[in-house]
Amino acid sequence: MTKVVVGMSGGVDSSVSAILLKNQGYDVVGLFMRNWDSSVNNDFLGNPNLNNNICPQEEDYNDALKVCEKIGIPLYRVDFVKEYWDYVFAYFLDELKKGRTPNPDVMCNKYIKFDMFEKKAFELGADYIATGHYARLIDGKLYKGLDHNKDQSYFLSQVSKDKLAKVIFPVGDLEKTEVRKIAKEYDLITASKKDSTGICFIGERNFTKFLENYLPNNPGDIVNIDTNEVLGKHIGLMYYTIGQRRGLNIGGTKDRMFVCKKDLDKNILYVAIGDENKYLLSYAALIEQVNLIDELPSKCMAKFRYRQPDNEVYIEKLEDGNILVRYPQGIKAVTEGQACVFYDGDECLGGGIIKKVYNEVDYVL
Repeated sequence: MTKVVVGMSGGVDSSVSAILLKNQGYDVVGLFMRNWDSSVNNDFLGNPNLNNNICPQEEDYNDALKVCEKIGIPLYRVDFVKEYWDYVFAYFLDELKKGRTPNPDVMCNKYIKFDMFEKKAFELGADYIATGHYARLIDGKLYKGLDHNKDQSYFLSQVSKDKLAKVIFPVGDLEKTEVRKIAKEYDLITASKKDSTGICFIGERNFTKFLENYLPNNPGDIVNIDTNEVLGKHIGLMYYTIGQRRGLNIGGTKDRMFVCKKDLDKNILYVAIGDENKYLLSYAALIEQVNLIDELPSKCMAKFRYRQPDNEVYIEKLEDGNILVRYPQGIKAVTEGQACVFYDGDECLGGGIIKKVYNEVDYVL
């Protein structure tokens, strides 16, 4: 019998994934990953949203255990706290120090879920691994999940084609509403559980207070990029991202203002007034850490952040392995450190990390 090890997160998607696989006749085993130690990092104690100050991951483990007992499969547990820190969280902090906006979920998939986890699963005798991602694999190619509102192919863009060859995404062909319906039919504790949000495996936090544990605040000026007028004070460049409008705390104006630039040397946060301000637009981006799952044509579609529509782009492969992406129509708030992910229709071709962004002021097509 084909053995599948399912990454049990304590959420509804992995719970239903295990049920579907078992119903399809697989020998199903659950494996729970512990990737963050809140007790050592002291970042959950006293949170009024938590029950009895139980670490969120312990609550998730308990839920995963109840699900596995309910459906009759074993659950193992593995500790990747050090690996998560070394490969994901340290990267996250380093990127913030550089003034970039990293996406730890992308790196967690690359280094933890589809590398460390996969190796442990094979030690347990797995033929395949499975996760609750909303994505599809068809003939070895990666596609968006059927539920485009929940599609997670963007976050899988750094997983290699070889790794994906041994993966199953059981809920990729389902709508989220169908997944919850199945969970309720089996009376699972996770059926109505809220979807996880926040930083991958760390969860919801007061972002400012959380980062204060690891990086020092360095307040500075907020400046109008058009007039060079000082409008207020920022609490530290790492807390802002390009295109951000809320949380700027600039009083005395009704104008819509957006973060458009960070100057690390001068510790200045620049803002632009108006949705169509030229400083919010860029026309090309340099992409590094490129991972291709399928052949990349000279013209395709791309996302520069998760909740963004697909954009038509032109591709130029460089000799150093990086890719220059051009989009002469102009796109707002393309941000260094985020993932650029390439698509051909619903097929995810791969992606990379945005290294540099070129706007109309300093880049000529």
